[in-house]
Amino acid sequence: MALDINTYLGSISKLSKVHRILIFAGTVVLLLGLYIWFVHIPKTREITQLGVSITNIESQIALAKIKAKNLKNLEADYAYAREELEFALKLLPTTSEIPELLKKISELGKESRLDFILFSPKKEVSKEFYVEIPVSIEVNGGYHEVAVFFDKVGKLDRIVNVVDVAMKPVKKGSADLYTRCTAVTYRFKEKAETKNVPKKGK
Repeated sequence: MALDINTYLGSISKLSKVHRILIFAGTVVLLLGLYIWFVHIPKTREITQLGVSITNIESQIALAKIKAKNLKNLEADYAYAREELEFALKLLPTTSEIPELLKKISELGKESRLDFILFSPKKEVSKEFYVEIPVSIEVNGGYHEVAVFFDKVGKLDRIVNVVDVAMKPVKKGSADLYTRCTAVTYRFKEKAETKNVPKKGK
């Protein structure tokens, strides 16, 4: 049966003022309760969840920024290390390049007009990460020719140090000198050689 609003309002108007106030207050409380239950609480829960999501996203963004910065630093460190390695590889020959390097040193001596008496690679000296390759050299020639030879050796792409230099006249009153020295070049150790190196303190 449909509710006649006019009849309902008429019956309320016949009630006392106190009852009408109570009905009004009850209606307000009911509507407020319905609003809180169906609107306010769900919205508050949704806002709280959004706040948590925003906090998590902000944390992820901050972490991503840190990772991106660290990645750039790592990339820069890697690029620098790579350049250093490439530079070192240019200076220190590998095992397969040693014969060609020694041949080049010998050719430089001949180009400098020196007469070779001795050109003899000596026993290699093992270090922690590299190997020294000394070569005993004995030549006859003028001081200028010897100086030119040492200069050319010093300008090689690979590291070659000339040490233990000793000079004396070939014979009394001669302008030619007998020169004895050691040319030391270096090479990187192979992986197998590095593994076999005894640790310090053992």
